[in-house]
Amino acid sequence: MAGKAMTGKAVSRAPRDTAHEGFLSHAGMRWAKVSASLALVATLAYALIDQTPRPNGGTALGYALGTVGLLMILWLSAIGLRKRIITTKPFSLKAWTSAHVYLGLSLIVIGTLHAGFQLGWNVHSLAYVLMMIVIISGIYGVVVYARLPAQLSANRNEATQPQMLEAIRTLDRQLDTSAQPLGKAEADLVRMSLEACEVSGGLWQRLTGRHPKCGNARARDAVQALVNQQMRQGKPDPALSQILFLLERKDAALAQARRHIRMKTQLEIWLYVHVPMTVALIVALTAHVLSVFIYW
Repeated sequence: MAGKAMTGKAVSRAPRDTAHEGFLSHAGMRWAKVSASLALVATLAYALIDQTPRPNGGTALGYALGTVGLLMILWLSAIGLRKRIITTKPFSLKAWTSAHVYLGLSLIVIGTLHAGFQLGWNVHSLAYVLMMIVIISGIYGVVVYARLPAQLSANRNEATQPQMLEAIRTLDRQLDTSAQPLGKAEADLVRMSLEACEVSGGLWQRLTGRHPKCGNARARDAVQALVNQQMRQGKPDPALSQILFLLERKDAALAQARRHIRMKTQLEIWLYVHVPMTVALIVALTAHVLSVFIYW
């Protein structure tokens, strides 16, 4: 009886947990499907239309695709404003970001078909090139945001960036104190670590994490050579061995801080291309549209 009673009732399903759902897979990749459908419709319209010469920006299909592309670009560029507004479904920031990514990709097809595969040295082609730069920089942003945050969290090991920098300053103080009994040549090596060592450096150093002229690395190698020489002679200097230990600890602390800065820079640098190029794209599109109405 119990079994029969159970079959007479509708089995309710637990709601899908979307707390940790990424924006790329949001709502079953709804916007990926919308974007693919939009690109497919545009491609079929271009391929099936019987027109000679082939459609371009000055034809009816070109105008239609151009209008759709323009409206999409204006809407996509509004995501900066959307981030400042906190709402939930159906217009959550996650949904908006998902749409931003996938519809942005569909512009590759729509924009190319609108141009009719025709490029030249004019404002129309400039708008197309700027659009592609914006899209490519956006793809880079999606890739780094999907890959780097987990690596950033793992590298931090529960330490914040200020804590990492404070650990390096603490080691510097310990190095300064431990160098007091050393001779001038050895003390100069410690001074090299203290005075010729940058944690971040310029943009290229922050992006790559490479510091070929790092004073700490050079001091560590020199002190390591001195300690090895003393060991071969059977006359180890405890003070110099302590300096080597501190230099190696500082080297590890620097590596952690530099990895943290490198990944943060890679997460942020694309915005310095994506946002200005978006503004330039809107300006170029304005000139593109005005020139079409004035001269065509």
